Amino acid sequence: MEQRLRIAIVGGGIVGLATAISLARVGFKPTVYEAVKKPEPLGVGINLLPHAVRELTELGLLAKASKIGVLIDELVYRMDDGRVVWREPRGLAAGYDWPQIAIHRGRFQMLLLEEARALIGDDSIRFGHALTAVEPAGDAVTLRFMDRTTGASLGDVTADVVIAADGIHSTIRKQFYPTEGIPKWSGVSLFRGATTVPAGTVGPTMNWTGHSRQKFVGYPISVDEQTGEILFNFICDIQTGEPGSTPREDWNRKVDPAEWLGGYANWKWPGVDVTAVVSKTTDIYEFPMVDRDPLPRWTHGRITLAGDAAHPMYPIGSNGATQGLIDARALAFHLATAPTVEAALGRYEDERREPTGRIVLANRSLGPDRVLEIARERAPTPGTDMEGVFPTSEREAISRDYKSLAAFNPVQVKARKSYTP
Repeated sequence: MEQRLRIAIVGGGIVGLATAISLARVGFKPTVYEAVKKPEPLGVGINLLPHAVRELTELGLLAKASKIGVLIDELVYRMDDGRVVWREPRGLAAGYDWPQIAIHRGRFQMLLLEEARALIGDDSIRFGHALTAVEPAGDAVTLRFMDRTTGASLGDVTADVVIAADGIHSTIRKQFYPTEGIPKWSGVSLFRGATTVPAGTVGPTMNWTGHSRQKFVGYPISVDEQTGEILFNFICDIQTGEPGSTPREDWNRKVDPAEWLGGYANWKWPGVDVTAVVSKTTDIYEFPMVDRDPLPRWTHGRITLAGDAAHPMYPIGSNGATQGLIDARALAFHLATAPTVEAALGRYEDERREPTGRIVLANRSLGPDRVLEIARERAPTPGTDMEGVFPTSEREAISRDYKSLAAFNPVQVKARKSYTP
């Protein structure tokens, strides 16, 4: 397709920047518009599954991402009394050709920003541009921007293609689905933070403990090269409301853990003492566990959605950022190989919309975390014979079925076509 296409990417987060890099690698020069005036390495940890790390590898970013993250080799599910329900190898240890990387979201975003700047130039990444509306007109789209701190108009921009990577509160999604309303809340609040722990305290393991109404998720996201000190990321999931109700707090609210930490008093296992980890953390933030219903359509003329603007999902199964990275690569591939913009966006949506919608719905049913619910129901006391009431074969099937649904078992990941034209 014509390499001179004017491509506007709305949103300079992980998905927007990954899309810009992917497009640049196949010969396009997109422009990224981000509402924030100054990018900062904010946030806590995320997991990039092997099928996303495959895409980073093909973009030439594996070494850089591995250097600032941790290659995860195991997942362990525990009950709140410490009993192990399920454990499995992950990443390279599980037979993938690509690792699973746990990484600090903000540092990863800065890595992508640096790469995007090198490929498309500073002038093509425009901060402080908050989108107010898009207006399709034939083969072009007009985008209107403002400075959201002053309210001043920043004028109009015309593009041939618009990619909305502006997150769960996407302005573009709202324009096409004005009655959708606020995101759907599960009733669970996520209390997130990261703190340092001594060298050797924890291994490259993802720990999932508890049940749907109270859970602890923890894993390392970086290791200091000189001291070996580990940055440990955690999430305390607590049911604080009824499913479908309005979240009780604003987004990204800093909290005092004293009001809920008592519920984790006896949650300890080798390497991790939940109370100790949370108590030494300086900044802990509350987020509602929210998603949106799958859409019947992402693409409207020459405008399409990607990442959380297209398929926001509960943070279960580590699929949020992973699916967004795959969106980015699929978009660039189809824009580079299809005969027209319309054909490219149609192929992209045909490939990505229904599979990601299935993951959204599966995560509402707890995805692979179902093993914790079943174990709690069938083996409520330490003396229960776990194998007798919840056979290993059944636990294995839950893990296997979710991997197949999300297209990331080793066979599927190896067999999928490359997004490098």
